[in-house]
Amino acid sequence: MRVVILAGGLGTRLSEETDLRPKPMVEINGRPILWHIMKIYAHWGFTDFIVLTGYKSHIIKDFFINYYTRYSDITVDMLNNAVELHKTRTEPWKVTLLYTGPDTMTGGRLLRAREYIGDERFLLTYGDGVSDAPIPDIIEYHEKMGKIATLTAVQRAGRFGSIAIAADGTINTFEEKPQGDGAWINGGFFVMENAVFDYLKNGDMTILEREPLETLAKEGQLNAYKHYGFWKCMDTLRDKNELKDLWLSGKAPWAVWL
Repeated sequence: MRVVILAGGLGTRLSEETDLRPKPMVEINGRPILWHIMKIYAHWGFTDFIVLTGYKSHIIKDFFINYYTRYSDITVDMLNNAVELHKTRTEPWKVTLLYTGPDTMTGGRLLRAREYIGDERFLLTYGDGVSDAPIPDIIEYHEKMGKIATLTAVQRAGRFGSIAIAADGTINTFEEKPQGDGAWINGGFFVMENAVFDYLKNGDMTILEREPLETLAKEGQLNAYKHYGFWKCMDTLRDKNELKDLWLSGKAPWAVWL
C-alpha cells in the first residue's frame, strides 16, 4: 500500500523557517519532519511513498537525490572525477516525487497523483504532523467499517497553561499542557479507497477538507479512528521548538522506530 504525503503548501505561519525551505523540510534535530513522518510509516512496513511537492519543491528533490552522499561516508577523488561510497546510511524506501504546482489545493494535489496510485487503497497524510498512531490498527478499523475514507481524529493540546484559582488567590491546580476543549480534529493519517477520486471535482482548486470530505461525511462514507495518544502538527515556531525539545529529551513519542 502506497503512502501519499502532502508536502506542497507555503507554511506561512512558520515563516521564520519557510522563507528558506518548504515546511516538510523544517528540521527536528537535523532531520526534516518529512523524514520523521516517513520513518513512522516505514516502522509499520510501508515504504513506498508518493510525495506531493509544490512550494520550493527542488529542496525536497535535492534531499532525496543526495541522500546517499549526505548520510554516507565517501571519498571524493577530484583528480579522477570519482566518488567512492564506504559506509552507507540509507533507507529501504521507494520515493516518487511529484511536482503538483505552487498554488494547487490539497485535493488538487491528490488528484494529480491519481495515475501513480492506480486503483488501489492508499494511505494519506500531511507533511507537517507526527504521531504514534498505530497505522495497522487504523487500516483494520477502516476495513471493518467498509467506507471510502477513514481519518485519524485527535484532540489538540491547549496552547496555554491552565490554572484553577481559589477565592483568596491561591492556585489550586496548574497544568502546563492541558487538553484543549475536548473537540476532535482531523489529524491526517488517512486510509482511502480509490473511489475518493470521484469526489475531487474542482481540479487544482479542490480543497480536500471542504467539499470532498464534507460530502463523504454527509453520505456516511467517512470514518474517524479516535487516537488518544500523541499527535502534534508543526504549525508555528513554538511547535517546532516543542518537538525539538521532546527529541532532545529522549521522549519523542512519535519515534516508534527507536
